[in-house]
Amino acid sequence: MQHQTTTKKLAFAAVFMALNIALSSFGVPVPGGHFYLCDAVICTAAILLDPFYAFVVGGVGSFLGDFFFYPAPMFVSLVTHGIQAVVISLSVHKTPAAKQKTGAIIGVSIGAVVMVAGYSLGRAFFYSTPEYAILKLPYEILQAAIGAIAGIVLCYPCGLAKIYQKMNADGH
Repeated sequence: MQHQTTTKKLAFAAVFMALNIALSSFGVPVPGGHFYLCDAVICTAAILLDPFYAFVVGGVGSFLGDFFFYPAPMFVSLVTHGIQAVVISLSVHKTPAAKQKTGAIIGVSIGAVVMVAGYSLGRAFFYSTPEYAILKLPYEILQAAIGAIAGIVLCYPCGLAKIYQKMNADGH
């Protein structure tokens, strides 16, 4: 897929990035850390946007959110959420148009595994301990699942994918 910059795509990416950063600024306290809702934004953006913008929203947006609010995992976030977003976007955009919802479901499922594995490994080996990673694992799984489900629901039953496609149909 060829990356094409348009003002609309840039604006959508900027809004999603701002939402990602905002949702990275607060979390619900859980044993072993916090539970964040930014995965819902990352999954939604990755379903709608091409892989380049998906990486910018997911990886760079998460990096900046951590940089401003909790810098310890910022590089883990860059890599983990960046890969998660690219996997989701590729899964959607490399699937024939008639089956993009299926591609999105597969993409967010693989993306959830990437997110849980990335943060668990990052927490265990880079910015915390293996014990802390195990303690946080159920909440990572829950966060990934809620983000994946929210992305699918927002894009398909709520119609965000159709609205986005219609707004970008003219390519300008």
